[in-house]
Amino acid sequence: SFICEIKSRAVVKYSAAPPPTSYALLQEQTDLKLPPANWLRENPQLGSAGTTVLGSSSKSKPFSSFGMAYEFIDCIGDDVDVVSDSENIKKLLKIPYSKSHVSMAVHRVGRTLLLDELDIQELFMRSSQTGDWTWLKEFYQRLIDQKWQRKKKSKEHWYQKAILSKFLYYSINGDGAAEPEEEENEAEEFSSSWPTAFTSTSSDTEESDAPKQVHKFALGQVTSVHKEQNLPMLFNEGENSQGLRNDFVRNIMWTFEDIHMLVGSNMPIFGGGRYPAVSLRLRDNNKPINILTGIDYWLDNLMCNVPELVMCFHVNGIVQKYEMIKTEEIPHLENSTFSTRVVKDIAQNILSFLKSNCTKEGHTYWLFKASGSDIVKLYDLTTLCEEAEEEKCQNPFTLPVAVLLYRVASNLMLKARQNRKHYGTIRTLLLNCVRLLDQERHPQIIASAHYMLSELFQLDEPPGEDGGESPRGGGSEDSYSDEDREEEELTEDSDENGSYSSCCSPHDDSKAVAVIRSVWELSVPEKYKSTHQIRPGSAFPVSQDKEERCRHVLSYVLKGLKAVDGTIKRESDLPAADPNTPIPLKYEDRSATGACAAEQGISLLLERGQSTADQPTRSGMIPGSWQHRMKLQLFLKASKAYYVLSDAATNLLKYGRALRYIKLSLQCYDAYCSVSGTLHPQVLQFHSQCLSLCGDIQLMLAQNANNRAAYLEEYSYQTKEDQEILHSLHRESSCQAFNMAADLAMDPEYQLFVSSKCYEAAYELLVSEALKDHASDQLAQVLKRLGNIRNEMGVYYMNQAAAMQTEKEGMLDKTDGTNILSGHKRKSVSVVEQEMWKKSFAFFEKGMKDFGAIGDSTNTALLLCNTGRLMRICAQAHCALSSDQSRGEFSPEEALYYNKAIDYYLRAMKSLASRENHSAVWDSVIWELSTTYFTLATLLQDYAPLSRKAQEQIEREVTEAMMKSLKYCDLQTESARQPLYQYRAATIHHRLASMYHSCFRNQVGDEHLRKQHRSLAELHYSKAVCLFLSLKDAPCELLRTLLERVAFAEFTMAGQSSNAAKLKSLTGAVEIMTETRHAFQLIQKELLEEQTESPDVAAGPTSGLNLQEVMKLIAVFEPSFSFLLLQLIKLMTTMKRKPSNKDEELLKTYKNVYSKLLRAEKNAPLHSRVELHIELLQQLTPQTGSDDTGTHS
Repeated sequence: SFICEIKSRAVVKYSAAPPPTSYALLQEQTDLKLPPANWLRENPQLGSAGTTVLGSSSKSKPFSSFGMAYEFIDCIGDDVDVVSDSENIKKLLKIPYSKSHVSMAVHRVGRTLLLDELDIQELFMRSSQTGDWTWLKEFYQRLIDQKWQRKKKSKEHWYQKAILSKFLYYSINGDGAAEPEEEENEAEEFSSSWPTAFTSTSSDTEESDAPKQVHKFALGQVTSVHKEQNLPMLFNEGENSQGLRNDFVRNIMWTFEDIHMLVGSNMPIFGGGRYPAVSLRLRDNNKPINILTGIDYWLDNLMCNVPELVMCFHVNGIVQKYEMIKTEEIPHLENSTFSTRVVKDIAQNILSFLKSNCTKEGHTYWLFKASGSDIVKLYDLTTLCEEAEEEKCQNPFTLPVAVLLYRVASNLMLKARQNRKHYGTIRTLLLNCVRLLDQERHPQIIASAHYMLSELFQLDEPPGEDGGESPRGGGSEDSYSDEDREEEELTEDSDENGSYSSCCSPHDDSKAVAVIRSVWELSVPEKYKSTHQIRPGSAFPVSQDKEERCRHVLSYVLKGLKAVDGTIKRESDLPAADPNTPIPLKYEDRSATGACAAEQGISLLLERGQSTADQPTRSGMIPGSWQHRMKLQLFLKASKAYYVLSDAATNLLKYGRALRYIKLSLQCYDAYCSVSGTLHPQVLQFHSQCLSLCGDIQLMLAQNANNRAAYLEEYSYQTKEDQEILHSLHRESSCQAFNMAADLAMDPEYQLFVSSKCYEAAYELLVSEALKDHASDQLAQVLKRLGNIRNEMGVYYMNQAAAMQTEKEGMLDKTDGTNILSGHKRKSVSVVEQEMWKKSFAFFEKGMKDFGAIGDSTNTALLLCNTGRLMRICAQAHCALSSDQSRGEFSPEEALYYNKAIDYYLRAMKSLASRENHSAVWDSVIWELSTTYFTLATLLQDYAPLSRKAQEQIEREVTEAMMKSLKYCDLQTESARQPLYQYRAATIHHRLASMYHSCFRNQVGDEHLRKQHRSLAELHYSKAVCLFLSLKDAPCELLRTLLERVAFAEFTMAGQSSNAAKLKSLTGAVEIMTETRHAFQLIQKELLEEQTESPDVAAGPTSGLNLQEVMKLIAVFEPSFSFLLLQLIKLMTTMKRKPSNKDEELLKTYKNVYSKLLRAEKNAPLHSRVELHIELLQQLTPQTGSDDTGTHS
């Protein structure tokens, strides 16, 4: 019933003692003054409790909590409120009841407070020998007690200790062999080496496993290896290193109400009695038990989860009797009654007081209550130290605190992989750790801390996660803020100190951070709760700006490198570079060496590794040393930061800056390779990303040649930080290996070449033995880039060839027509041109292979399309000229190349399969294919190779090509190209009609064939007219087609004998002629638009209208029109049959129009002539019954 008043739970985290064995019940009258045979022998049952009775281990007291903290690093910083020796906790909870003095050191790490006894007597005595604690002695004398004298412990004290020790040894079950007693100095040895081996706890194994998963923290020993091996290395600080051992027999996680404590206890626990565990106590029968002893016994049993207490009473060392008491009954014993509630309130108040005032990490606070005094004071020794201008390293706590901060941070770092809320806490821990240490003396921790600080800034997160909530550190009310060092200094004297100021003389308290005026305040429930200042969580400064994050990373990397460089041989010792040894370009072969060495498993690039295995690096680092491991991490981190900066600059289109950063990234990587014996697959993978980005940047520079000056300026700029990092890199490597890849060239062709080399190197790396099982998606990306750069290079050389051709044509136009040789020149294609074609073709081929490898049909189609264009350029280059500079016959080479082009376009269509897959590319391919067929047909038609082929065969080929071109004219899909397709289709029909018209004219004999030609000509003319009418911008073409069609009708009429047939043909021809009105109206409209635009200027070729063409066509139109009318009038007047009224009307109109046409002024301006034609045609229109746009077939 009593126990339910208070919540207490204890879990043993670690115990060096065996399971408790029953205690030996001593017989009455046993004399405890006589030593038992096994006295002071090392015994696991008693642990150090047996041996420390003579006070030998007191030197470890100031650091006892650090030993525990190192052992259970997982608990520190967050879960646990207090870490301390159980004796210290009891002493604090007894403050209101006890007159004795209290002197403790308090340190804060995250939310955790470490409490250690500062035994002034002991320390000051030692300071006179070692000089270690002199500064504390001076403070003590200045602030508390000027006349400090060492107080000797009474004989009674030692007598009590000795009989307790003998009693415990007697109580051990089983009697050991009688051996001579051991001497005091040997007992001291026990304390420092006990326990020799810790049994592994879950926390231990976790600690040692963690670095296998995270190979990040180069200070590996500190985070993972057991204390015995590494702490001496870090703490060569004399005997203090011995204090950093976990000397307790057991470590317990004790939850008292809502306070979590990690407690060290040496209380011997026995079996026996009604319970599995009891604690054994020795009492003098003449002295009644008092409240202090009662609290002591109760707390000891609570902490160790012991349900029962066995008391042995003695008189002058002679055993009298035993008594058993349950733990929950202890607070109700006669003479020692106390309220457990009050003890709970005291605990909560003290914790709140300490947490509110011990706010600065890394500072050593001193909680002091003088003997017999009621006032408790808290001093900040670190600040007092600084004020006194003492060297900070004189504080023996500095190093243990710094290392603890570092280890808690590195432990949290492992958790932070899953949870970024720890980042703020880690940052604060590390900044405080670095602030405490002297770079000259502790470069390893400083370098490692800076590396971890750089690790906090995530460089490789996907953009989506950049934003969102900034991860908070701590987040509970106890988390502490370290936004800025300056801020800390300001809060020092803020009102929180006032809350505890006491009424004592100002001189007394001015130096104290806080004061508890009276110890009885601690018994008031929640007395110190209200003033407990709630501090903001230490928010981690997550910047949305990648560049800012990278700059943070680089500044920490630089500090880390400086710390490492400071420990290696100085600059003057660097070996000079040998001017006769060329700097190897590791550019191409790096992946190759990797492939060769991959049989060795993970030891990649073993050849390089062997060369540097045991030899110092360029700066004199020994491989395997901490400097070596640290530099590897820092170089790689810097390389990654520069990569991210380069990527960000690329996205901002700042290609000069991007190239500068990727160069720095590759230089860091080069230094990494110079130092590293083996390259991990992840590192190689990252390197391939760098090369790939470098390729991207060089490609963009080649494509944006016009901004070259700006890029050069960006490229040349460098910050002081970058220069210092480079300086550190140069200590290890010449950093020349990737110069070719990352230098800013001025020639686009070279930039394209470098870009392709970068992609090739990235590809080689990814398919090497080392990486072939990783990074398949990265491989696809690189292949895509390879295909793209090869396309770019193919297009570049193709354009060069096309430019040469244009230049050559320009030259030919200027040469004299009589120069017979020029014809010969034109036919031969220059070697340079052919070289260009070969290069271009080879790149297109490779590119198609790359895209084929990743099944990218769209890009494959684009490359096939480009190859088709190259074939057309080759065809144009092969066109023959006759000796008088005119275009010669269509040559077989031209035909060959045009057909090859057609093949490539058809393959492109096949690659795409259907328009749905990629409409834009599909439309482009179709257009090019249609164009090629059309060009082929036009050249065949205009420059027919009659010397090689028969007319009929040529006509067949022209028709076939034209029809295929027509087949690919997409007249249905609405797009920007639709009018072009319509125009082309109209032109094809017009050309075919003209061809059949010509065949019909020249064909003699075969009547069937003539009929066929005639109907085909009619069909194509009507289709051409239809299409030209639907276009609003081709009046000349429409006019020419109609005039040809009229001529065709006239020619048909000429072959007819009967007047009726002739009349019918002529009427049909006039109907066709009236349709030209539409063409003239369009011409008139354009002429008017020209006049309104430039009334002063003589009509020039400002719009799309070709005036010469119009004049030519009118010159054909007028005689043709008048001839038609004349023939009609003649025929109608000489008709045998009587004319009807309608015929007379018609004749009258024809005569009227004819006379107007004859009287027209031949030299009238163009627009008035056009106007007249429209008017005359208008007169004929209603007569013939055809409408404006009607067509006659």
